[in-house]
Amino acid sequence: MIVDDKKEVIIYTDGACEPNPGAGGYGAVLLFENSRKEISGGFQLTTNNRMEIYAAIKGLEILKQPCKVTLYSDSQYLVSAMMDGWVEKWKSRNWWRTNKERAVNVDLWEKLWVLCETHEVNFVWVKGHNGNPENERCDKLSYAALRQKELPSDELYENPPAEPVKMTHQGQPCRKCSTPVIKLKSKKFKFYLFCPNCKATYEIESDKHSESKQATFL
Repeated sequence: MIVDDKKEVIIYTDGACEPNPGAGGYGAVLLFENSRKEISGGFQLTTNNRMEIYAAIKGLEILKQPCKVTLYSDSQYLVSAMMDGWVEKWKSRNWWRTNKERAVNVDLWEKLWVLCETHEVNFVWVKGHNGNPENERCDKLSYAALRQKELPSDELYENPPAEPVKMTHQGQPCRKCSTPVIKLKSKKFKFYLFCPNCKATYEIESDKHSESKQATFL
């Protein structure tokens, strides 16, 4: 018989930005039995969505051992991304949100994903500004944090990693698995790039900067 002895923790989180993008803050309240802990912080330039994710990250990072967590947030973006499988799908596609568009806030989703592999987390949406005392408290913590002076920089927002190199010819590494792609011709006599390992397909497009062809992920 397997006994689940994980401690059950409740976390409320919230994020705010003023304006958006602009100075941002996050707040979290952790509840365990008769214990309570509040945390908050902010950045000089960020977005509301980043602060919503960051609040969840900081709340989970406080935990010193694997726990069973119910995390309440008024961000449908955060809750839906985690509970409806958006993040799992983006991760499986090497952080491509659609066939031609990269997911945003990848640095934070990666951190949150790792924490959710450590802890058993159930994300629950709660309506904001609706009289929930802990949600209201997180809101106040967030706004108090963003109004502090000399806030640090949200480095990966202000200086995001470079976009993946566009593929122009066979032999370049596949964006998903790094296997060299090959050039094939379709039944309609149109050339495309193809990964023989993961089967990813790249449609070749003209490059206005050179005579070579470039591709976007399908």
